[in-house]
This record gives sequence, C-alpha cells and structure tokens, in this order.
Amino acid sequence: MSTGHTSVPEVLDALKDVTYPAGKEQLISAARQAGAGDEVVKALRGMPAEQYAGRAEVARSVRVDPDSDPGTDAGRRAGQARRGGKPGLSQHLREEPRTPIQEEFDR
Repeated sequence: MSTGHTSVPEVLDALKDVTYPAGKEQLISAARQAGAGDEVVKALRGMPAEQYAGRAEVARSVRVDPDSDPGTDAGRRAGQARRGGKPGLSQHLREEPRTPIQEEFDR
C-alpha cells in the first residue's frame, strides 16, 4: 500500500489537455491517458461526482494530502465532517462557521 501523496500541480498537469466543463470520470480518463501516476488517479477518484467548469474548480475539489494543509488539525477536520459544507467541495477545504463569540470579537 502506497503512503505517498500527490500535489495539486501534479493533478492539474495530468489534466492539461482536458476540455471543460468535464465530469469526474472524464477527468480520471484524461489523467490515465496522460500517463498520470496512481496517486493522481486516486486523488481524482476522491472528488465529488460533479461537472467541473475549469481547472480552478478541480484544484479546489481534488483531495491531496489533507495533513499538509496549513491551519488544519484533527479537531477542525472532525468539526467540518460533522457540519458538512458546500456540495462539491472537498472536505478538507470546507470552512467552519464562526461562533457567536468569534463574531462578537470581530465587532
């Protein structure tokens, strides 16, 4: 079992010849045809099955190594999992709602 991870630039490089909008299966197929590695294909498989309008949407939705995201820890990821978020956005990119105390401090 591989423990390596891919990066967003690697994923986008494998999708450089894709014509958008494109669905998840089309992106996976294009990555395979471009000779992408197993980790890139695995990251694409982890995306929601939706239509993607462009590379920016793919970059926001592709699941790479969530532990490398700045500012995320196990507690925050667990909170995001409980609350859900915008459909089509990878779990590790979902924003947490502000608490009433945080909103009060911002006033």
